[in-house]
Parts: sequence; structure tokens; C-alpha cells
Amino acid sequence: MFTNHSAIAIAVQLAFAATTSTVAFQASAEEQQQQEADKNKLEVIQVTARKRVENAQEVPVAITALQGEALETLSSAAMDIRFLNARTPSLTVESSFGRTFPRFYMRGLGNSDFDLNASQPVSLVVDDIVQENPILKGFPVFDVERVETLRGPQGTLFGRNTPAGLVKFDSVKPSQAFDAFASASYGSHNTSDIRAAVGGGLTDSLSARVSVLHQDRDDYIDTIAPGFEKKDVLGGYTDKAIRLQLLWEADDFSALLNYHKRDLDGKPVAFYGNGIKKGSNKLGGEGWQGRDKVFHDSADRATQEVEIEGYNLKLEWDLGDYTVTSISGVEKAELFSRADVDGGYGANWAADCCGVPTGPGSIAFDSETSDAIPDHDQFTQELRLSSNFNGPLNYQVGVFYFDEDLEIESIAYDPIFSAGDVTGRVKQWQETTAWAVFGSVDYDFTERLSVTAGLRYSDDDKDYRNERFKSPLAGFGAPDQVKGEVNPSDTHVSWDLSATYKYNDDVNFYGRIADSFRAPSIQGRNLFAFDDGISVADSETILSFEAGTKANILDGQGRLNAAVFYFTMDDQQLTSVGGDSNTARLLNADETQGYGFEVDAEFIVTDNLFVTLGTSYNNTELKDSSLSVPVCANCAVTDPVVVDPDGSRRALIDGNSLPHAPEWIHTFTARWSQELGDGEVFLYTDWSYRSEINFFLYEAKEFEGESLLEGGARGGYAWEDDGREYEAALFVRNMTDEQQAIGAVDFTNNAAIVNEERFIGAEFKVNFF
Repeated sequence: MFTNHSAIAIAVQLAFAATTSTVAFQASAEEQQQQEADKNKLEVIQVTARKRVENAQEVPVAITALQGEALETLSSAAMDIRFLNARTPSLTVESSFGRTFPRFYMRGLGNSDFDLNASQPVSLVVDDIVQENPILKGFPVFDVERVETLRGPQGTLFGRNTPAGLVKFDSVKPSQAFDAFASASYGSHNTSDIRAAVGGGLTDSLSARVSVLHQDRDDYIDTIAPGFEKKDVLGGYTDKAIRLQLLWEADDFSALLNYHKRDLDGKPVAFYGNGIKKGSNKLGGEGWQGRDKVFHDSADRATQEVEIEGYNLKLEWDLGDYTVTSISGVEKAELFSRADVDGGYGANWAADCCGVPTGPGSIAFDSETSDAIPDHDQFTQELRLSSNFNGPLNYQVGVFYFDEDLEIESIAYDPIFSAGDVTGRVKQWQETTAWAVFGSVDYDFTERLSVTAGLRYSDDDKDYRNERFKSPLAGFGAPDQVKGEVNPSDTHVSWDLSATYKYNDDVNFYGRIADSFRAPSIQGRNLFAFDDGISVADSETILSFEAGTKANILDGQGRLNAAVFYFTMDDQQLTSVGGDSNTARLLNADETQGYGFEVDAEFIVTDNLFVTLGTSYNNTELKDSSLSVPVCANCAVTDPVVVDPDGSRRALIDGNSLPHAPEWIHTFTARWSQELGDGEVFLYTDWSYRSEINFFLYEAKEFEGESLLEGGARGGYAWEDDGREYEAALFVRNMTDEQQAIGAVDFTNNAAIVNEERFIGAEFKVNFF
């Protein structure tokens, strides 16, 4: 029998248990509600723009990050790295080499130089290793976690050749958790794209990840030049790549080894001689018979072969208040590319003297050449100390070393009389040695105001020489044997100062001032020169001002980032390409000014609809009243033209905008999904628009690229079954089949480089977990 005290005790215990149960139930319900609420909020984007993992919304730099489905969709259809063109604000990418030599432009700043020794003001960093040579920059994009575009000078933490900005790629890293996928797509022109990766723990401390890519396309472009007719001779390729990563993790130490290799066997991009209609900027000249037909007389000898191999080792020691990081990298590249440069057949002079047919249109000089990199080695080493304090002060300091040996060989052939026999041969050698000391300090003055200051001292030395063994212009008096050498060097102190003000938990304002430089550049176009062909551009420097806001809006369902900027660049390095004298030389402009704005936005419109928007405006202007460049022989130049004593024509380019610098870029993506059965049906579309561009430094009617609007779509069904995720989809790229010149060869016959045509395909993917 219970006593009154016992009954009271039991009652109290029951009441407590009931209360606890109720509280637990309420807590569980609140957690579920919170989880549901979080599902309808945008995920936090983590970036490493300042070599620390940070929330992109808190970094005082204009950043756009591509990841997940957006990145996978844009790189589909066996696309190469040029898929990034006009896909983020203020960024364009183009190439006259096709899949192997991308040229990046950011906020209008870039380099149209096609020389294999060309430097660019937009740096490319892949898995913490700078890819300096332009051939390295073409490595395929696969099994990549995130692509970050950092706009504006990045010279303090990332180095000497970043005055315009930086594009940063981070591969998916190994982890202890098992993860694997395989995908296969098939589309137009028998194009296949196979990708796969598998990763997981090998021991309690060691994990690994292997990623592979195999892309293949049949030749589909015919040559219809009389006497050289051949079907399906250009346009195809086989591109293979692999990446192997091993990660060792201990309590206070980690080591990440990355090995990667690429093997490309394909054809160069096709040039359409006289493809641009004279007096206009539209396709429809005498040499344009459609995307799949050219008038090449050496198409059957055209080839492009690339091998890239590299490995890097990242070591990190966690010492509590400090982290020590060592990053060592080795990159090697080999290239051989041979093409019909004039894009036609025969030559006017051969027709006059020997009755050789020529065409279509005027072909003043028939040219078949090859460029090769027989040997290339790049070594980089970075050692960095970063603080991990809980207080208002943090910093990082480090040293960086860069060494590159490069050999280039250029050969000219005779496609008219001797079926491709060698008529000229030149070699170039260059060794670059650079080192830097850098540091960056972050200080939180209050809970709302943070300031970052950075400083970098850089030293850059180049030893260059070239030698011509045989001249294709010997009949015009050019000597066969010519040698030359130069040894430019420079030092520079780069710096930046930025401040971030946290207006509230969702809105940040920032301002940034930055100074950076690009080291001296060398071009040795000795093949078609009468002298050694060497030109040197002095270092360019930039001072950039930027202000912006980064805001999470609509209760976490929207994100809106905006920035305005202004810069002045002194001694900008430019390349005078081609002209009727067929020369290509480096030069410096006294000053270049640029200003504009950028907006990035993304919204969860409904539970089923996600939308992103982006726009940018860039105004660039060359300011140098004495600067002139050679012009084409067969186009309508709209700049003022002066005539040199030797009769050559030169355009005055003061006031012109920069090449491949559109004023406007607009981007739009939307993803809709709906649950259906055991999975979901989805539809994704993406669109990009860029306004008109100039192909070269001078302005001509034929060489103003039209505005370009391209869109794609991807739709399908995704479902889960037995520990696997499946996805089947149909997709289309350039769905409106826009066809226009996106570049040109500044030679004598208005040769066009044309955008990719419409591509239709299907894909199947499975994820294992």
C-alpha cells in the first residue's frame, strides 16, 4: 500500500516524465520545422578566394561560384573549358586553337596573342597550382567541385599575372566516405562523353579518389577545295584524362597527392577563309558554305596532339593557433598543332605566275604552318603560415617560387607546289624564374567592421633566345639564319586594402582598392620576319577601385550581390596581330581605363523552381594618341589610318575598346522539378548573352563580332533505388542554332572562326553511395 508521500512522489515523477516527453516532442517538432525551413533556403557557398575556407558572402571580392548541376550542365556535350564564355558576369573565353589554348578576358582585360609563349592577365589556378602556359589552361573540366571566378586584381595572394582576375578550379577531394558515379552521353556527330569517379577510405587514415574522362567526336567537316576534296576530314577529336588523388589524414597533419594526365588527339579549329562578307560582319562571304564545309588545300594534314602530365603535393600541419601549408607542383606539356591558316586554297601570286587555281575570293598568301612545344617543365613551390586565432586578429604570410623551361618550334610548309614540304623552321627557348614574399592581415575592429590588408613583393626574370634555321621568305630576301635573345626582368610591390561592414546578419557592404602587375612578356615571331622577330612588352600595372554589397534576402530564399568598379592600367601589354604585313608584335599602351558594374542573383521562387540571374557592364578605353597597329588588306577599317613610308597602312587606336570586351553580359538559368512516382521529373535551362565585340585592336566592319545569344536545356527523370541514384536526361546546347563569327584570322582574307552549332544528346548517370 502506498503512503501519501509515495503517491505524491510517483505523481511528481509522472508529471515530470510527461513534461519531459512534451518538451522532447516539441523540440523534435521544432527541429523538423527547422529542417523543412532550411530545405527552402539557399545553401551557403564556401570559397577559398583568400586561401581560407570562407562564406562567399563575407569575402570582400566580387566572386561567382559555379558548382553542382549548373556546372555539370554547362560542361556537358563534351564541351571544353570554353563553356565558361559569358557564363558569369564580366568573363569571356575564346580560342583560335580550339580545345587546347583558351584565352580568358575579365572586365575587358585579356590578351589576344596566339603565341605559345603568351602570358595572360587572367590567371588560372587548378587545385592550388597556377597554370601559366596557355596549353596547360586547356585541361578538361571533370569531377570538379567548384569553379570560382575572382574579378579584379588578385596580386597579393595569387601572384604577378593576375591584374584582371583569377579563375580557380577545385576538384572533388578524397574522403573516408565511399562515393562513386558514372555517366555516359551521346549526341550529334557521334559525340560520346564518358565520365566516372570512385573514392573512399583505404585505411582509417588513407583515402583515395580516381576520376576519368573520355570524350570522342567523329570528323564531320568536308573540304571542297578543287583537287583536294575529301569528306569528314576536320572537326573530330579524342580527348582522354585521368586524375588520381591520395589523402593521408592524421590528428594534426594531412597530405594530399594529386596526379593528372591528359591525352588529346584531334583536329585544330577550322578557319573559313573569306567567310566574313566584305563590308559587313556577317557570315556569307565567298568562303562560307556552311559550318561543315571548308576550302582547305591541306586539311588532310591538319592535326592537333596534346599531352599534359602533372603532379602536386599539398602538406598541412595543424599546430593549434597556426597552420603551416606547403604546396609543390610539377606540370609538363607537349603539343603539336598543324593547320591551314589562310582557310582557302592556292594564292593570288601563284595564279598570276603559274596558273594555280585560287579561292574562294582573294588568297594573297597561302599558309600552312605548325606550332609545337617539344619540351615544357613548370615547377612551383609555396610555403604559407596562417593563424587560427579566436580574437580579432588573423594573418597569413608566405613565400612562392616559380620556374619554367619552355621550348617552341614553328614550321612553315608549301601547300601549293610541294605537298606540304618544309619551307621554314624556327625554335624558341625561354626560362622564367620568379619568386615572391607575401602577407595578408585581417582585423575585426568591431563586430561589424573588418579590414584586410595585403602586400606582396615579386621578382621576375626571363632568359629568352630564338633561332631561325630556314626562312619561308628567302625568295624575298629574308636570311635563313637569324638569332636573337633578350633578358627582361622586373620587380614590383603589389598591395590591396579592403573593408567589410556587416550591416546586419544578412547584408554586408565592402570596399576594395588593389594594385597588381603583369611581368614583362616576350614574343619571338621569327618565322615570317626579316629580323629576329623579337618584341618585348614592359610590365603593366593596374590600380583598381571596387565597392559592393552582398545580401541574403527573402528570408534566406534569395541572394543578391552587386559591385561597381573603376580601374586604370598603365603600360597595358597588347598584341598587334597580323595585318596586311602579317606581323604580330607586342606593344604597351600608355593607359587604359575601365569601369562598370556586376550583379549576381539567385532565388528559390517556389519549392519547385530555382532561378539565377547575372549581368555585367564593362566600358574599356585605350588612351594613347600615338599608338597605331597594322591593319588588314581586305577589310573596311573604320579607325583613322596613316600610311608609313614603306606604303603599309596603320590604324590609330586611341579611344578604342579592348578586343573581346563586350559591354554587356547577361546570364539566366532556371530549374523546375516535380515529384513523380519514386523520383522527380526536372527541366533545366540556361541562357547567356554578350553584346558586340571587336576581334582586334583596330576597328573594322568585318571584325566587329555580332551580339551572341545562346541557350541550352536539359530535362529528364531522377530516382533512387537500392542505395543508388539514377538520372536519365535529354539535352541540347545552342538550341537556336545561332551561327556567326566569334573570332577571325587577321590575315589577308577575312577568315572566320565560328561558334559551335546546335548539339543534341542524351545522358545517363548513376551515383553510388
